[in-house]
Amino acid sequence: MNQFLSDYCIFVVLTKAIKMDSFHTVTTSTEGIYKEKGSKFLAFSMPVENSEQVKELVKTFKKDYYDARHVCYAYMLGAERKEWRANDDGEPSGTAGRPILGQINSRELTNILVIVVRYFGGILLGTGGLTIAYREAAADALNQAEIIEKTVDCEMTVHFEYAIMNSVMRIVKETSARILDQGYESDCFMKISIRKQEEDSLKGKLEKIDGLQFVLKD
Repeated sequence: MNQFLSDYCIFVVLTKAIKMDSFHTVTTSTEGIYKEKGSKFLAFSMPVENSEQVKELVKTFKKDYYDARHVCYAYMLGAERKEWRANDDGEPSGTAGRPILGQINSRELTNILVIVVRYFGGILLGTGGLTIAYREAAADALNQAEIIEKTVDCEMTVHFEYAIMNSVMRIVKETSARILDQGYESDCFMKISIRKQEEDSLKGKLEKIDGLQFVLKD
């Protein structure tokens, strides 16, 4: 029993580590729509990189749809999916932003913003009706999206003499690393991008080469 528990714990730790260096997001902007009792809910999903970009996009949508009753939204940022927000924009609390965010979470997406613009049709939908409307509008937009998996990559730069270039290249080619930039003169350098979970392994192998130096990041 103890051995089983020990193995189980190791499995959980390794699984978490693998997941943390990859994430799912959308490639392009998509649109969706939901109609109920005269009200129209126009949904827009789009990839984003940071909260400043989110603010600018929301500002633009509010300007473009100035005649709409509400411009509600939700977003998720970061590979670990820890930075998020849900905004009801005047709708009853929890009836707009949360349902939109729920659709993002159900697909485990990040680096994404979903905006739903509501044009009021003259008939109140109630909290339950609003929740369904914002959820379905967001779902329609996300159902049109192409979802891809991205990895969290780290960069490192190394300097070395030309004489040990073959040793450096051999180690780099043994991994999934990508060479972003390089120079081969009397003092060679190489800028490398590597998946986060492989960074320590690559660095450990390179450190064993005499005469190779890592360039410290500012």
